[in-house]
Amino acid sequence: MAEEEVKVFRTWSSPFPLRVIWALKLKGVEFDTVYEDLSNKSPLLLQYNPVHKKVPVLLHNGKPICESLVILEYVDERWKQFPLLPQDPHERAKARFWAKFGDDKVFQSIVYGILFKQGKEREEEIPRAMEILQHLEEELKGKKFFGGEKIGLVDLALGWLAYYLGIIEEVIGLKLIDQEKFPLLLQWIQEFSTAPIIQENWPPRDKLIAKFAASREAALAQGLK
Repeated sequence: MAEEEVKVFRTWSSPFPLRVIWALKLKGVEFDTVYEDLSNKSPLLLQYNPVHKKVPVLLHNGKPICESLVILEYVDERWKQFPLLPQDPHERAKARFWAKFGDDKVFQSIVYGILFKQGKEREEEIPRAMEILQHLEEELKGKKFFGGEKIGLVDLALGWLAYYLGIIEEVIGLKLIDQEKFPLLLQWIQEFSTAPIIQENWPPRDKLIAKFAASREAALAQGLK
């Protein structure tokens, strides 16, 4: 069999390419990494993702695939070892629902509703964020991971929470989840974030704190204009 070309276009800090990195490593797929500077996007990135012009992009034998959740499904279909989605059609549909819920609700609320807001706007968003996170708490009942006894697609989709949430809490000086309200979510964070393949690929914490603090300041300044 001819050697496959697999490349991942990413930045050092974005959580979305991490999903792809984790999936490939869980499946034992060898790949090359291409680091992008989104303030000076490479011609290759613009060529491979002309619509959104962002990372991640998976390049497989010269063919680009864009959008992290789409890439996860492609990876799972192309490399069958360590399946990320369940076999049962209903369970697969549920996994896709929660993955999309993570992007449409969880990420939007915590990042754009809390990290990039202050004062009354942030205070009004916090109860909504707690309600959204409570849905994840309920979904974890009786399970070690969202995927059951092993990491699955939903865990990879929500995986940023296990590391980036603590960084966001530190930047804004506010604790969003605690043991009393979210014991299962906190247990999942511990289990997921310390799994070897996951843990060894987290970006440097201090650099992320500095980057998120700068992004927050820029967003707040923009909002005041």
